[in-house]
Amino acid sequence: MTKVKTGDTVRIHYRGTLKDGTEFDSSEGRGPLEFEVGSGQIIPGLDKALPGMEVGEKKTVEVPMAEAYGEANPATRHTVPRAHIPPDIPLEVGTRLQMQSRDGQVIAVTVAEVTDDAVTLDANHPLAGQDLTFDIELVSIG
Repeated sequence: MTKVKTGDTVRIHYRGTLKDGTEFDSSEGRGPLEFEVGSGQIIPGLDKALPGMEVGEKKTVEVPMAEAYGEANPATRHTVPRAHIPPDIPLEVGTRLQMQSRDGQVIAVTVAEVTDDAVTLDANHPLAGQDLTFDIELVSIG
């Protein structure tokens, strides 16, 4: 039977969970995820688990944070005066927003803390600092 190798286009079903079992993403209810193995389209820890798999094979992959979204970087947390944020912008902790840098780049941020005077925005990936687990099934190669 054909085995996955770097450069193959594959389709997988997956379920991603945190250490405590909380599901953060899944392909359930939608089509399988399609990508080229070794191309950098998915996190490295999951990508390197695919070579050698056969269609129909299932496995659980433990991905340490260094091979996922890395450690959370405190330098990407910024506190801004609340008055600098338009009043129609939702400011509940956990809300995902987009802001624009001085050079025009769009940056995804999460509201991390809200006080009467200031709002702390975190530009880390929401899964930064987390070890991840994926249950995967190889649906097709090619």
